[in-house]
Amino acid sequence: MDAQMQTPENGVKGRIHSFLSMGAVDGPGLRYVVFLQGCPLRCACCHNPDTWDAADGTEYTVEDVLRRVRRCKPYIYESGGVTVTGGEPLAQPVFTAALLKALRAEGYHTALDTSGAGALAAAREVLAHTDLVLADLKFSSEEGYRAHTGGSLAHTLDFLALTQELDVPLWVRHVVIPGLTDGEAHIRALARMAGQFHNLQKVELLGFRKLCLEKYGAMGVPFPLADTPEMDAAALCRLEDAVRRELPDLA
Repeated sequence: MDAQMQTPENGVKGRIHSFLSMGAVDGPGLRYVVFLQGCPLRCACCHNPDTWDAADGTEYTVEDVLRRVRRCKPYIYESGGVTVTGGEPLAQPVFTAALLKALRAEGYHTALDTSGAGALAAAREVLAHTDLVLADLKFSSEEGYRAHTGGSLAHTLDFLALTQELDVPLWVRHVVIPGLTDGEAHIRALARMAGQFHNLQKVELLGFRKLCLEKYGAMGVPFPLADTPEMDAAALCRLEDAVRRELPDLA
């Protein structure tokens, strides 16, 4: 192991829910995905309720994670990278920053998949080691955020502004939920909101699914959207067209 890998940051510990060695929808290329434990939000459409409790998960050092990532280096190094998600990575900002810093030092492309729910001062240090932000923009109004996530639109926009200030490339993601976020006016408003940031590269619409029902059942927690139908693929395509009309300069 060289001197770069023996930095104090590599002993920093964090709580991790799980790993995915070959993620194909978590940023560009094939990616190693690290799911951190703990999230301050309670989103109605959350697919990972088992990541909520910050006390759960397993403790790892940065070096522990690096050893796992290196096993997949032949597949992810050239055109992919590593994505840190959750839960909410900004709920463990010291560990997340240390992990991204170490990954970058070894030449991996780093992506942060986040809702922006965390202290902005701590997020600044995380973003200093981030090559791409995948940001969840969940609703286009403060009321929607408060009612269905427990979070804040204003805070989310402040986080997006921070990514712009630091010139970190940005992909905005949005889950389209029938009867809740599937109106064209809402989608166009959300696209305009995202488009105000000059570092925006992509807006991704994700159709609502209910693959998480078994998790909620096992935890004895009711899924708030259990009676909501899954998103129709054709309707999602029409909304993607609306985004392209609103943001014609995006690829």
